[in-house]
Amino acid sequence: MPGLRLPRHRSVLISGASVAGPALAYWLRRYGFDVTVVEKADAVRGGGYPIDVRGTALEVVRRMGLLPELRKAHIDTRRITFLDADGGTVAALRPEALAGGTGNDLEVPRGDLTSLLHGLVRDNVTFLFDDSIAALDDRPDGVEVTFHSGARRDFDLVIGADGLHSNTRRLILGAEERFHHYLGYCFAGFTLPNHLGLAHEGVLWNVPGRSAALYAVGAGQQVHGFLNFARPEPPLDAFRSPEAQRELVAATFPDQRWEVPRLVAAMRSAQDLFFDVVSQIRMPRWSVGRVALVGDAAYAPSFLTGQGTSLALVGAYLLAGELATRPDHREAFAAYESMARPFVTANQELVTEGNAALFPRTESALLQRDEALRALSALPADTPRPAHSALVLPDYENASSSSTS
Repeated sequence: MPGLRLPRHRSVLISGASVAGPALAYWLRRYGFDVTVVEKADAVRGGGYPIDVRGTALEVVRRMGLLPELRKAHIDTRRITFLDADGGTVAALRPEALAGGTGNDLEVPRGDLTSLLHGLVRDNVTFLFDDSIAALDDRPDGVEVTFHSGARRDFDLVIGADGLHSNTRRLILGAEERFHHYLGYCFAGFTLPNHLGLAHEGVLWNVPGRSAALYAVGAGQQVHGFLNFARPEPPLDAFRSPEAQRELVAATFPDQRWEVPRLVAAMRSAQDLFFDVVSQIRMPRWSVGRVALVGDAAYAPSFLTGQGTSLALVGAYLLAGELATRPDHREAFAAYESMARPFVTANQELVTEGNAALFPRTESALLQRDEALRALSALPADTPRPAHSALVLPDYENASSSSTS
């Protein structure tokens, strides 16, 4: 491995201040880069649904010094209960038995992780909130960036860490449709009162092609609600109107069983409704010229894999390390992709189109899933999934010391 090459004020603009962006900023700044992060929101976004940090990503956060704080923030979901159409219990399982993992894996509120990442870099990285990239002029000697605020600045490199619907990707490679791989499901997420008194648990109701869920992060007054459904084609018209989204979901869930009516009513009035399709980003390459992509912008695996955050953390670590140890950005981008792509592919393949194991489309598939769940309940909870730890991280800093000794 090449040794660490301290940059001469090498400037990098990162678009996106969620997970991949601040993680990349941390490692680049540690290696001596001059880093700016632009974020369209007016502050670091708190709240959000719980996220998982597993396998190789645990080593990334350990090297960042965040592991103790993340362990304190660990939600410790204790049970996922599956219900049949009439609300009867099919099986109750530890989450590790479903997702694959060990007792070392972490589940934390998304806002806790983003706050910790921002705290690592806020004093030595420039943040431009309430702004975004309007245009990129990628030249041989740098990238001229025009911001929506009207400002113009030059950077040596630009990295898009701006999520599934990446603006940076659109600017350098065109419309999202070229890389968007729809997996056949839609979902609506929102919060509602915890009238069932759930604590540290999730409850999932299923009929073929549809599911309703309640998820209690702790023992609070609010729970997360989800309404998920299979659909052959993405409902493109609904994305233009929140009201159309509400009507589509309500029409898909006319059921008068279990908590479905209460969930639909809460969805209709929710101020925090989030509606999207279940999809992945699959790209033949993750960089063009002096612009590269990381995290969901390059390789979103979908929430059904539970690996989006972990891939973002690992990808940020690898991209920064390769930029710090390679003499040329083109060589660094190629090395980053060569190393990360097999790991990304293994995790994206945890779910395939129309084959989300927890959300069967047919009655026969649902019966098979329920039998599998009952069998899982008799097995140990710790069931490591090879894809989660399929990559051993390079040690860029120690490699540099050995190469110069």
